[in-house]
Amino acid sequence: MNNTKHLIAVVGPTASGKTGLAIQMAKHYNTAILSADSRQFYTELNIGVARPSAEELKAAPHYFIADRSIHNQLTAGQYEKEALTLLDDLFKIHDVVILCGGSGLFINTLIYGADPMPEADEALRANLQKQYEERGIGFLQAELERLDPVYYNTVDKQNPLRLMRAVEVCLVTGQPYSAQRKNEKKERPFKTTFIGIDVERELLYQNINNRVDAMMQNGLLAEAHAVFHLKHLSTLQTVGYSELFNYFDGHADLDTAVDLIKRNSRRYAKRQLTWFRRNEEIQWFKPEQTESILSYLNGYLV
Repeated sequence: MNNTKHLIAVVGPTASGKTGLAIQMAKHYNTAILSADSRQFYTELNIGVARPSAEELKAAPHYFIADRSIHNQLTAGQYEKEALTLLDDLFKIHDVVILCGGSGLFINTLIYGADPMPEADEALRANLQKQYEERGIGFLQAELERLDPVYYNTVDKQNPLRLMRAVEVCLVTGQPYSAQRKNEKKERPFKTTFIGIDVERELLYQNINNRVDAMMQNGLLAEAHAVFHLKHLSTLQTVGYSELFNYFDGHADLDTAVDLIKRNSRRYAKRQLTWFRRNEEIQWFKPEQTESILSYLNGYLV
């Protein structure tokens, strides 16, 4: 391990202030930011995924922000490979790089590694996608519960991508997905220090509600309508878009759809916190404690 190279992972729930803190840190260390927000990878999604503003993107070099189409889904395993290659280049010119995001699976895969899994079976994946489109997420949930009740009890049951991949692996290998997850940490050529953003629950939920209102004012409805014809893509089965798709389909009025975006965003934040709280390596700070964070990091960046 090269002890002179350091990855600082800024993690936490949606609307907690990760982007602002990451930019402050990138300026302080004169370095770059890698996004670990799996919803911000795609060029077609902007307002609804709270992509950093043009001004924020200019404040520090950013990677994995709107660098591919929603037609080209990026899996956690692919992200691991691309991010490690990029970090190898960035660490040639920087001793410190910032990782920022709330997608726990992508963060863990990059830092700890992923268990080897079979390559995607395109025919099977297409069939599962078709079944999902016709029968809804309940089909995937039922299939996973049947094939792997152990993993079913721990997975995010509202995440169709994760459900679909687990079902696919079960069917391809004939073994439960959970039995193939060894969770063995891989050696990385850099150190990692985690900084968690801790926001009091009531304030976090208020931040989420205010953000959704701002998104609607800034054009989320038009953005969602522009991709409505692609609603079958699994990358679009996400909070902020699926609720508005239901509105476009006539299944809910607009006020109800917006209220559901707020509710589902709060639920998403709760799941994120549950995920990150399991990681004992994370040191938690309030978003305004920048000086304390930098002081804490000085003990590691040696």
